[in-house]
Amino acid sequence: MKKTILAIAFMAIGAVSCKTEKNKAAVSDEIKEVAKAENIINSYKANVAESVVTWTGSKPTGSHNGVVSLEKGTLDIEDGNVKSGEFIIDMTSITCKDLEAGDGKEDLENHLKSGDFFDIEKFPRAKFEVTSSEVKDGKVHVTGNLTLRDVTKSITIPATVTEADGMATFKSDVFSIDRTDFGVTYKSKKIDAALKDKFINDLMDISFDIKAKK
Repeated sequence: MKKTILAIAFMAIGAVSCKTEKNKAAVSDEIKEVAKAENIINSYKANVAESVVTWTGSKPTGSHNGVVSLEKGTLDIEDGNVKSGEFIIDMTSITCKDLEAGDGKEDLENHLKSGDFFDIEKFPRAKFEVTSSEVKDGKVHVTGNLTLRDVTKSITIPATVTEADGMATFKSDVFSIDRTDFGVTYKSKKIDAALKDKFINDLMDISFDIKAKK
């Protein structure tokens, strides 16, 4: 019975790992020029109270997920395509959603805010700036500069963009980034092979859900 439970657990972890690898965003070290919209009619300002960035991190024994708040953001949309935009992310707001208060929630959140991970004292904000986009297969494929811990990489992510009654929604597919690309190396097997099964996966899942209004 114990062997069966372990087998199921490893199958589940393997399925999550495969899914994360499949969703990995195309990443480039080439920092692209930020897009500047001209004569855009539909310009929106993010409603930070209703906007959120979600995250999921995993290790061999399980995973955790949570949210990070938006500090501010803008979107310029033309014919259903994102012409320019910027999201400023408040890393001090990072929260774990799958743990209860008093049951490890505070410890995990404090660890994520520490120098081992996002080091919010030095880097209180992250940023995503749109550099280009194209509509393909019913999705808007947005390329932008993602800055995390003062490291900037160009990534491309698919998203759905909708507009109605003076409101706009930018909802990305779940995508994954390699945290070590941004200097987050704590318990990375890539950095320390001696960790064996006590590592934390390098790939972490992220998604944007931005609500904005004119």
